Amino acid sequence: LVPGLLVAEVARLWTIRRKSKLWRVRLRQLLLERCLAGILLVFIFIQPLCAQDTRLSELPRPNFLWLTSEDNGPELGCYGDSYADTPNIDALAAKSLRYINCWSNAPVCAPARTTLITGMYPTSLGAQHMRSHVRLPPQAQLYPQLFHQLGYYCSNNSKEDYNVETPEGLWDESSNKAHWRKRRAGQPFFAVFNSTISHEGKLRTRPHNAIHDPAHVTIPPYHPDTPEVRQDWAQYYDRLTEMDREVGHILQQLQDDGLADNTIVFYYGDHGSGMPRGKRWLYQSGLRVPLIVHIPERFQSLLKEKVAAGSTSERLVSFVDFMPTLLSLAGVRPAPVLQGKAFLGKYAIDEPEYIHGFRDRMDERYDMSRATRDKKFLYIRNFYPQRPQGTYLSYMFQTPTTQVWKQLFDAGKLSAAQSFFWETKPAEELYDLQADPYQIKNLAAVSEHRATLERLRAATAQWMIGIKDLGLLPEGRMLELTGKDAPYTIGQDEERYPIAKIHPVADLATRPTQGDLSELAKHQVDANQTARYWVACGLLLRAQENQDREKAVQMAAGMTTDPSPYVRSMACETVARYGKPLDRKLALDALLSMCDPRATNTFVALAALNSLDWCEPTAAEIGAGLQGLPTKELALSKRYDSYIPRLVEHIESGAH
Repeated sequence: LVPGLLVAEVARLWTIRRKSKLWRVRLRQLLLERCLAGILLVFIFIQPLCAQDTRLSELPRPNFLWLTSEDNGPELGCYGDSYADTPNIDALAAKSLRYINCWSNAPVCAPARTTLITGMYPTSLGAQHMRSHVRLPPQAQLYPQLFHQLGYYCSNNSKEDYNVETPEGLWDESSNKAHWRKRRAGQPFFAVFNSTISHEGKLRTRPHNAIHDPAHVTIPPYHPDTPEVRQDWAQYYDRLTEMDREVGHILQQLQDDGLADNTIVFYYGDHGSGMPRGKRWLYQSGLRVPLIVHIPERFQSLLKEKVAAGSTSERLVSFVDFMPTLLSLAGVRPAPVLQGKAFLGKYAIDEPEYIHGFRDRMDERYDMSRATRDKKFLYIRNFYPQRPQGTYLSYMFQTPTTQVWKQLFDAGKLSAAQSFFWETKPAEELYDLQADPYQIKNLAAVSEHRATLERLRAATAQWMIGIKDLGLLPEGRMLELTGKDAPYTIGQDEERYPIAKIHPVADLATRPTQGDLSELAKHQVDANQTARYWVACGLLLRAQENQDREKAVQMAAGMTTDPSPYVRSMACETVARYGKPLDRKLALDALLSMCDPRATNTFVALAALNSLDWCEPTAAEIGAGLQGLPTKELALSKRYDSYIPRLVEHIESGAH
């Protein structure tokens, strides 16, 4: 206030300086008056803040230890799983606060870890696709940066796997040798230890030293009960036991160093089980994770309410809340750009009504779904209902459970609950989490739950529009619009990304009702190519469901020359799958022409290859169209380098 008034008064005097010889005298008087006023304001307003800071500095500054484990949900003894053997984590829970309703926001590692490191939804940052790599906006900071500013030593042992660019020196050390023991004497630390032993790839490693008897494992009702499935599930629990030993080892080191009473400990899994239909999907099996927070007695004063040993919380929390919570426990007010809510510490706020999840491109396969849950219900909005849940993913199909599950589906030997994963998914799913813990009874079409469906549908749309969800943009289009900016900036620009206009088009296109094709046609020549993209998706869906198929194919044919390659890919797929033979050939040729990233780019090629695969082309139809495509070394980035070869291999293996 004082500098502002001073500048204004000096400016006024400068304008009248020629009219009065006394203006220099007045200026000296003004400077003296304002300086005295400034000193008074400092004394009145700033002194109490300094006194408060002094009081805070007298409190012990906590260390923070994060113990994370990969690809595991709450299949632990302390969460009531009698088959699990996890004594170290159970002992930690017995003296800590255990959260019952924690979500990872994303059901796969890189987007989930991006949520943690940024405190923002990756869908808002354009970082939602698996193994993407985008710029952050200037206003976003990563939590190690903030803790460095507070004087903390920050170590990470050792996985990063973020979907955003990170600055040099983000961690004091990030390696499999990183440890709090390398800090300066007396320096507070923030240390992360990540156990990889429970990762999806470890569930199928053979030979394996068994700990749990496969005969006693509980098979979820969506999986078939076969020896392969039992072996994979039992081995998953074996890996959890091994992971528990690693957690116990780190906790013992903390105790041996005399730091247990000075350290706030978080233990959590990075997303659900690595078993198929867990990891990568928006069910409880993919999003629900264990979260245990231990706050030593001396730091209970940091909380609004004291936490009893062995207590539980049913508060809805998710990964986007972790960063604001860390800052709150450190006595720092979370910045407004953060999109989560602190659930502990000085700045903890009221529980949210909902938490949210997202699923976008998984490795080589494009998809898009959003999820919202409250204490009782889970709602899932599938924006690609033309694709089944179990779309072929090269990495996932290495798991024996996936292979035998698909074989039994193809043979017609599965129940309805077991078949659902392989069938075309509905646009909307609604589950009662209390009555249906495995989410196998979809209530979206049940009339008595209509009000709940509409409430959660509206909450999901409101969340997406509110955070400027960039997932409605085809990935390549998003990066085209971005240029040298961070994708986040696109969402804040209504001209480049009018999400309030695009979302209703996407919703109309992918949640079809009888007779709405004429409404969709109104957007077929929209000036916004993203709106046209969703029209093309809607035409494919209607042709697939045989809803006005002839008209849908005719409309799609008119979009096969659209300026956008993403629109053309969807339109060509519709024509190739459901059009006349001659039109099929022309559409397949158009798709093949877009499959070489050297002529287009990686994202156009991925979109075209995804569509081409669903057309099930014969070897004669492919011809030499896929020969000579880039190897891994020629791909856009090492984070994408295997995706095009995987798709080509799958297409060619199915061509006859």
